Amino acid sequence: MAEIGDKAVDFSLPDADMQLVSLGEYRGRWVVLYFYPKDDTPGCTTEAVEFSALEDSFARLDAVILGVSPDDCISHADFRDKHGLSVRLLSDTETEVAQAYGVWQEKQDGRAGVVRSTFLIDPQGRIVEAWRGVSAKGHAQAVLERLRELQNGETAGGG
Repeated sequence: MAEIGDKAVDFSLPDADMQLVSLGEYRGRWVVLYFYPKDDTPGCTTEAVEFSALEDSFARLDAVILGVSPDDCISHADFRDKHGLSVRLLSDTETEVAQAYGVWQEKQDGRAGVVRSTFLIDPQGRIVEAWRGVSAKGHAQAVLERLRELQNGETAGGG
């Protein structure tokens, strides 16, 4: 399971346009890596819309946002287009990345799935903050505020 202080596990996954995206290509920048259960469900839509709405604010802080779910590229493209999403959505159909980050877990109904989680990765590739089992509404704003705190040298807070 990925923890604060760990080096972020590198990966390469296809995005909604079937372009391969590697975490390593963002070395030198902040990365918001968020995992969500399923495209076009209420909570996942709320989270993706809120991250997209704040994308310019994250970009001003030299941060990129990557959303990951087990859905395929076609599902991601439909989801993106239906809701006007601007964040990059990555397809982890084999759940290898979700497992590497410890967010693929057995749920209360006994089935395995993604536990909504976000990791903030610094420009050196280290996990500096982790949120697990988050509520979608307002989460993007909380991540943005935490990024600002970290960039200003504050260490208190987090989630």
